[in-house]
Amino acid sequence: MSLALLSGACSPKVATRISSNYQALDYREEVHVLNVQAIPPEAAEVLGTVKIGDTGFSTDCGFETVLEKAKDEARKVGGNVIKLTKHIPPSIWGSSCHRITAVILKVDNFDVSAYSDELVEVAEVIDSTLFDEGCALLHVYRHSGQGALISYDLHLGDTVICRVSNKWKQTIKIKKDGLNTLWARTESKAEIPINIEFGKEYYIRCRVTMGAFVGRPRLELVDNRTGKIEYESIQKK
Repeated sequence: MSLALLSGACSPKVATRISSNYQALDYREEVHVLNVQAIPPEAAEVLGTVKIGDTGFSTDCGFETVLEKAKDEARKVGGNVIKLTKHIPPSIWGSSCHRITAVILKVDNFDVSAYSDELVEVAEVIDSTLFDEGCALLHVYRHSGQGALISYDLHLGDTVICRVSNKWKQTIKIKKDGLNTLWARTESKAEIPINIEFGKEYYIRCRVTMGAFVGRPRLELVDNRTGKIEYESIQKK
């Protein structure tokens, strides 16, 4: 029971308001995403709205993740297009989650080519140089915050890959692909799964949260768009 509650707490908060619905779409059917500035087709039928937010404990809330959750809600009511009306990206001092609000639409014969400049596409880029070299890049960083004096080792599986300290960043070449675990320990242990694929880049946000004595490590795998902004904002000592 506690594991189920913990899993739910880590997921973003989903709220929908449905005015009408059709037969649910198959999970493999594409749901297109129009950006905030886009004007939907005149023939679009509004089925409702969906809002993806932060529970206060959410960790799995990258842009790709919240978009997929919104698409799932659209499929449930037969919607094949969602139109973003609000997108609040993560901020260092606010929520670490992407938060979106969108209108769920049903559009018969949606013309993708007519909206090519207004569709939101989230694509993972493969760096051919890294792929040929047989490695991936791990960008690890930590902003200033709680527990400024506390540092800890970051492990990939059984190997220590770096020492994480306050207001710090480091890019590491990883030559071990496949599913593995990133973890760190102070007075308690924190760990996250990571599926490494050669040619890709990954951003790991590190923190220290309050503990009984020393403070606890916190690790988050964030989407590349957010990670790049946060990583580049850190001025190394």
